[in-house]
Amino acid sequence: MAWIVLIIAGMFEVAWASLLDETKGFTRFGPTVGFLGTLAISMYLLSVATRTIPIGTAYAVWVGIGAVGAFLVGAVVRGDGTNAGQVAAITPLVASIVAVKLTAHG
Repeated sequence: MAWIVLIIAGMFEVAWASLLDETKGFTRFGPTVGFLGTLAISMYLLSVATRTIPIGTAYAVWVGIGAVGAFLVGAVVRGDGTNAGQVAAITPLVASIVAVKLTAHG
């Protein structure tokens, strides 16, 4: 169950990271509220997951989900330019996240 909570926390990290640009330096009310809400939920769920999963493992997976997810949102939703080199560089990160999960105890 802790791993499911951690994955959801990572998804909320993707949400707040993706909203950050929309806040325009925290000058836009709606996106700022969305950013703060998703950030709070993400942090809370991360703290719940670390009741069972060691912090180093949980944090590595959480950050990895956020980094890969924000990259994908940028490329797919926002139309950020990407290239084969960037995709090649992000691929080992995905493999590393999976490897951390597969080798974790608990």
